[in-house]
Amino acid sequence: MWSQRLRTALVIALYLSVLALAGCAATAPVQEMSDARQALRAAEQVGAPQRAAPTYETARSLLESAESLLQAGEYRAARDKAEQARSEALKARQEALDAIP
Repeated sequence: MWSQRLRTALVIALYLSVLALAGCAATAPVQEMSDARQALRAAEQVGAPQRAAPTYETARSLLESAESLLQAGEYRAARDKAEQARSEALKARQEALDAIP
């Protein structure tokens, strides 16, 4: 009897855990989008569009992709693109700073 109750409790706990994880993935990546936009602005402020054009353009393109995915409701893919955009924007910012004489 106890074994059946334990199994039922474990199945319920597992089910709730899966629902919780699915809920995390289904939320819009608001923070990631904001972080990517801020990183792009920071890169712009140090002249990345001129001094680190290829990397800056990659970051901008990734952010545009993230925005399109967000509009399509593809939150997980949008989150990934936004994180990539942030990373590239930070790289562009550093390249621009390194190019300052």
